[in-house]
Amino acid sequence: MSASREKQNRQEQASSGWIDPKTAREAQQRKQEKRSNTLYGIIAVVFVLVAAAAILYRSNIIPKMSTAATIDGEKYSAAEVSFYYQNAYRSFLSNTSYFSYLGMDTSTSLKDQTISEDTVETITALGLGEAEAGQTWYDFILNQALTQMAQIQTALNQAEEEGFTYPAGVQAQYDDSMSTLESAAQASGVSVNQYLTNVFGNNLITESVYGDQLMRMLQFDAYANAHAGSLSYDEAKLEETYAANPNDYDKVSYESVTISGTAPSTTDEEGNTVEPTEEETAAAKEAAKSKADDMLASFRSGSELGALAEAQDATYNENDRASYSAGSALSEWLFDDARTAGDSAVVESGSTYYVVVFHDRFREEYDSINVRHILVQPSTGTLSSEDEGYDEEQSQLSADAKLKAEELLEQWRSGEATEESFATLAMQESTDGSKYDGGLYSRVCQGDMVEAFNDWCFDPARQSGDTDIVETEYGYHVMYFVGYDLPAWQVAVTDTLKNEDYAAWEEGLAAESTITRGDFGLKFVG
Repeated sequence: MSASREKQNRQEQASSGWIDPKTAREAQQRKQEKRSNTLYGIIAVVFVLVAAAAILYRSNIIPKMSTAATIDGEKYSAAEVSFYYQNAYRSFLSNTSYFSYLGMDTSTSLKDQTISEDTVETITALGLGEAEAGQTWYDFILNQALTQMAQIQTALNQAEEEGFTYPAGVQAQYDDSMSTLESAAQASGVSVNQYLTNVFGNNLITESVYGDQLMRMLQFDAYANAHAGSLSYDEAKLEETYAANPNDYDKVSYESVTISGTAPSTTDEEGNTVEPTEEETAAAKEAAKSKADDMLASFRSGSELGALAEAQDATYNENDRASYSAGSALSEWLFDDARTAGDSAVVESGSTYYVVVFHDRFREEYDSINVRHILVQPSTGTLSSEDEGYDEEQSQLSADAKLKAEELLEQWRSGEATEESFATLAMQESTDGSKYDGGLYSRVCQGDMVEAFNDWCFDPARQSGDTDIVETEYGYHVMYFVGYDLPAWQVAVTDTLKNEDYAAWEEGLAAESTITRGDFGLKFVG
């Protein structure tokens, strides 16, 4: 994923009221220290006024204010660490569907569940983080949260030292996110604090805590993406990287027919499924191979592959720009250096046979594009799809959205009609996550966007400054064509280099950090 796509994904997540694991906050050190000093004063009084202790504990003042971690001298309360712990935990669950397979039981305390040696290997293979055999799942998640906090603290300190200016989209995104949070609470009939308690399962994370950390996360996101955007590579470096692994960047065009050699299962008299025998499995595979061989012979004799597939009721595929897939028998054959136009073969993959015809292998030399847009989505209707009048209501909602898109385009045209004014309008009116970048999508390649959006952008007649309205399944897009950028293959290579360099930069942020845990404060984190 390119840095711009990754950023837009993070923006959309934050807009929905939740947060991504690659962003976070910078604690305000003097404020934090003052808060801790006040806390210890309260505790001193509590030893004398026993009755007050129960009140303080029930109100969660002590858990909220207790220091749960210190990073390079900067203290974090249990409420703040809990925020990042919850973020790391939920991000882990959302980023993998394997958590139950890994042995994590989300219905019981993670403090009582340990990670096995086999699980460590799987976590490493999946790139889910660093784990140790015998470590509890709680400590695994907590380590991720603390590392993330250290990275963000370091980055935001660097941003302050550099005098980094945060773009306007940071504040706009924060305002939208907090507004979404408030709306969700109102819809649930509770206060924002109670809503957060319901979401996180404790009353540590208040609206104030959540808002502070969200702003820091958005600031980190802006700084990190500015760093990623600053990374550039000359053409010699791009050519060198491409030459080292051309399969990663080349495309192929080909035709194929898929013939399954899997023997079907049957059902006995009692309705039970009966799996095929070894003999039946072998026979089915042999029949599929024979069918594939016959089809290949017919093709080589002059028949069209698509027609042969239709006659045999087989699956035909034609792909003009397929990417390499390591380990795929079909892909390995297609990307073999010996391949020449017109080559044909039967390729075996397990119990499946492919009759395949190779056409071409190429590097995508066309220029990527930069485009801005304003997305206008139809409003949500009041009728369900089963209700009478549903189609008419949907048509009206679509017409209303189209009218608004037309009005926005006319509003822009009647003003300064510049790219900058379009970006300002996008930030105000678009419902797409890119709004916080003024609706910008940069270095877009063929197939990155939905069909109608893609076709408008890559129209051969397209010129800088072109505008239009394009309809897709997402709504109506007010388009502004910015211009052309790097060739597509260079975009792919640049993304590879940027991802590697960005990952090293992010990892290095916490490399020298000293993280100290506060055992008492951590009792409340979870």
